[in-house]
Amino acid sequence: MADEIDDPTELPSTAGDFAESYPEIWEEYAALGKACSAGGPIDDETKRLVKLAVAVGTQSEGAVHSHVRRALEEGVEPETLRHVAVLSIPTIGFPQAMAAMSWIDDLIDE
Repeated sequence: MADEIDDPTELPSTAGDFAESYPEIWEEYAALGKACSAGGPIDDETKRLVKLAVAVGTQSEGAVHSHVRRALEEGVEPETLRHVAVLSIPTIGFPQAMAAMSWIDDLIDE
């Protein structure tokens, strides 16, 4: 998450509160995210989908929402985002994948 958000006011409340309370740590965390993002050949849309997949796999509803929100802003098609949840079925299981699908749809349906 830190690879693209520098302004703590753009963060969900818990992360924003942390960034405001510990700005030096947040700056280092953001710098790490940027370095990781720039450290390889993967294109931006694929990076977003990988990050969404990691969020799905860890069952982090907040991170799924964050990556879906940004993906939609970046022009990623809703069906592409849903496909990430479908691809997760054999790995994390049907119930967990359906939870992720519902989190993805939370933002697609807005």
